[in-house]
Amino acid sequence: MPPRRQPTARQERLGAELRKMREAAGITGRDAAGLLGTNNIQVSQMEAGRAGVSEDRVRRMAAHYACDDADYIDALVAMATDRTKGWWEEYRGVLPSGFLDLSEMEHHATYRRDVALIHVPGLLQTEEYARAVFSYRHPPLPESELEPRVAHRMRRKTFIEEASSRKYAAVTHESALRIRVGDRAAARRQLIQLLELSAEDQVSLRVIPFDRDDFGGAGWAMGYMGTPVPQLDTVTRDTPYGTHFLDAESQLQRSRVLFHRMEGESLTLTQSRDFIHQIAKEL
Repeated sequence: MPPRRQPTARQERLGAELRKMREAAGITGRDAAGLLGTNNIQVSQMEAGRAGVSEDRVRRMAAHYACDDADYIDALVAMATDRTKGWWEEYRGVLPSGFLDLSEMEHHATYRRDVALIHVPGLLQTEEYARAVFSYRHPPLPESELEPRVAHRMRRKTFIEEASSRKYAAVTHESALRIRVGDRAAARRQLIQLLELSAEDQVSLRVIPFDRDDFGGAGWAMGYMGTPVPQLDTVTRDTPYGTHFLDAESQLQRSRVLFHRMEGESLTLTQSRDFIHQIAKEL
């Protein structure tokens, strides 16, 4: 089978984990090829996510690399053998690959955490709010690119709508609630949707008000997708040029700490709902 031309972010992550496991064992790519009965090029392609890896080969690698973390190995096997073709495949060739990568990772995540301080978190946005966000760029996107972006963002809500066992937690700021992305009526509809979604058992939404003292984190935002194996969690950072995926252990740990710090500086769940309701009444 020829190498993949454009591996997904999840396939690249599997390859990166295999490389980290090999390097932690102090084994060169050439030596790994000899242990697996293949060649150095094949090992390089597997570690770049450009070549598939069978369950047997993943387990042989783990044995040769002296990795005895059974849960971690099973998670890598699940990544290697997954053949899911999810709803996001409808957008392949229509949207940049980063949109599809994000959806695939969310599909396999067991929980998601967001810190969004200027905009309402993407998974909680109304359609008209999302359209206003995607429209605010120069030069403007043509309709053939704008509408698929909006539709894709709405489809991503399946994370919180169709799997009650998955938990979604978000921290936002009063600024995101008061900035009118759209007109007054659209802003009110967005706040009402926040109240409706935050009433779901699997959704936790907290707000940091303007009058909170000693809050220096206004410039920090992120998404965090968790898995049953913490080593395979992923942090996402949005930029004007797309989504970046971060997975170094130091980045994961820092993001966990910062999210809990943000939660600690926010209102309680009940106070947050009351706060949102009050702002909606003012519109």
